[in-house]
Amino acid sequence: MTKHVEYKTSGTCSRGIIVDLEDGIIKECKFIGGCAGNTLGVGALVRGMTAEEAIERLSGIKCGFKSTSCPDQLARALREALAEE
Repeated sequence: MTKHVEYKTSGTCSRGIIVDLEDGIIKECKFIGGCAGNTLGVGALVRGMTAEEAIERLSGIKCGFKSTSCPDQLARALREALAEE
């Protein structure tokens, strides 16, 4: 079963994240806004990864002096999606 997640980010340059999960595997990940090269890269790297592994790897990453980052926001979005299941 595919789960479509639209997450509004907070504290980052990106405005949102769209993720499609299928049986806990990230099938698609797109950021809305943000640093294009970085967000495209993160999206490509997590594709095919389990949501749990992505959360483990990305949680707590900070961007400069900010308390969060686009990867950290993705981890938060995935954590929320898994909690809803």
